[in-house]
Amino acid sequence: MTGRPYTLLSCAVSVDGCLDDASAERLVLSGPEDLDEVDKLRAAADAILVGAGTIRADDPRLLVRDPDRVVRRVAAGRPPHPLRVTVTATGDLDPAARFFAVRGGAALVYCATPALAAAQARLGQIAEVIDAGDPPSLVRVFEDLHSERKVATLLVEGGARILRDVLADDLADELRLAVAPFFVGDPAAPRFGLPAAYPHSPADPMALAEVRHLGDVAVLHYWLNGRARPSGLPPFVP
Repeated sequence: MTGRPYTLLSCAVSVDGCLDDASAERLVLSGPEDLDEVDKLRAAADAILVGAGTIRADDPRLLVRDPDRVVRRVAAGRPPHPLRVTVTATGDLDPAARFFAVRGGAALVYCATPALAAAQARLGQIAEVIDAGDPPSLVRVFEDLHSERKVATLLVEGGARILRDVLADDLADELRLAVAPFFVGDPAAPRFGLPAAYPHSPADPMALAEVRHLGDVAVLHYWLNGRARPSGLPPFVP
C-alpha cells in the first residue's frame, strides 16, 4: 500500500512490556527528555492517531506542547497543531473529551458504518465523522487520510489495539519504543504487542536503527521497511 501517510509509531512501555498499569491513575513511563522528543515528533506530524479506548481512558489533548514549535508550525503555513484522529466501532465518545477541545475541524472520527449516523448526531458539531467501513478498516482510514486530508506524516500513539492493528496490517514505517526502567508485573495491565500475525517475524525482523538513553529511559528505534523518511521529521539523534 503506497497511498498512505509515512507512519511512525511511538509508545512507552515498562521492561515487561506494559503500556500502563491497571489502576485508575495513568502510569508515568516517560521522563521529561523522552516526552520532549515525542513533542518534536508531534510538531513534525500532520496528524496524530489514537484509539477510542485511549480517549476514554486517558483523555489526551494531543497538542504540541512547546509554544516555540507551535509558532514555527504557523510560520511555515501549517495549523498550530496536527489533526487529531481516532477510530471507533461504536462512536461512543464523550463530546467533552479534550480530544475535541480545539475547534475548526481539527478532530477526525473514523466510525464503523452501523454507528455512523448516531456518531454524526453526537459529534458532528465538534468533529468530522467519517465512514470507516464495517468493521472499521485501518487501510481505508489511512487511504482517506492520505488522499482526502493530505496527511503526509502520521504519528500513532496508541493504545494497545491500535498499535497492534497498525503493525499487524503492515501500515507502519518506523517504531519508536521507549522502555522505562521498571516492571509492572500486573497480568491485567494493557500490553504492547498483543497477539497477532505480525509481518515482522523471526524470519523477517525489523531493522534496529538506534539504541540510546534519554534520562533513565532507553529508546529503541526500528525501521519496518525501506520507505524513504520525510525530511521534515526530526533526526534520530537530535
